Order: sequence, then C-alpha cells, then structure tokens
Amino acid sequence: MKISTKGRYALRLMLDLATYNTGEPISLKDVAKRQQISDKYLEQIIAVLNKAGFVRSIRGAQGGYLLKKAPSEYTVGMILRLTEGDLAPVSCVGEESDECERRNGCVTVRIWEQINEAINGVVDHITLADMLAWQEELGHQYNI
Repeated sequence: MKISTKGRYALRLMLDLATYNTGEPISLKDVAKRQQISDKYLEQIIAVLNKAGFVRSIRGAQGGYLLKKAPSEYTVGMILRLTEGDLAPVSCVGEESDECERRNGCVTVRIWEQINEAINGVVDHITLADMLAWQEELGHQYNI
C-alpha cells in the first residue's frame, strides 16, 4: 500500500489548519504557500474534507477554513481513509475486502491480515494533537 499525494496533502492541510488555528478562518492560499501545494489541488481536497464534516467553511473576503473539532478528535486513519479509502495492503482483507474462493486454504492471508492490523493500529492511534506535539518537539515546521 502506498499513500497517494492526495492522502499526504490532506494530512498536511489538516495539520496546517490545526497549527495556525487562532479562531479565525485560514485561507487556502495561505496554506498553499506554506505547504508549497497547488491551491487548485487543495481546493479538491478541502471539498472532500468539508463534505465529510472535518472542516468548516466560512465565506467572504475574510473567509477560509477551520477544523470543526479539536485536533485530538482527528486520527491519521480517519483522514487517510477519507482520501484513500480502505488502507488494506491487498483486496482480500480489510473493510472493503473482496470475496476470495481460496481464502479458507490460503496461508498468505494471515500475513496480509497482520499487516492490515498493524497499519490500522498505527494510524488509528495517532491524532492531529500528537502531530502538533511532535512538531513542537522538532522546534520547526513539519514535512510530511
């Protein structure tokens, strides 16, 4: 499994909104500059995040986006599943697994299940708040 730019940029966007949260809306142009990501691409990603209720949109000249919840309430897994879909390494395991007629006699399915459990165990226990703390420990801006 490889995380696409869409998933990586969604994480960066959410972390940027958490980092620069002053209670005032944050413009996508500012995020695009800080993150060196095309604002057109960020518009596509923010639409997905907005539709899912992860962010709140404020219109107008001073408009922009805010997180709807506290950073501690967003996990990396939530954000990646929204943008990437199921994070399973193969199609025969995971939430959206395909029926496989060989599954009952397949030895390798155990490997794929363990990899899937390990991935989910990591991404479901790291929050944006954790990432903010790690960023502070580094003492500088982040790179994802």
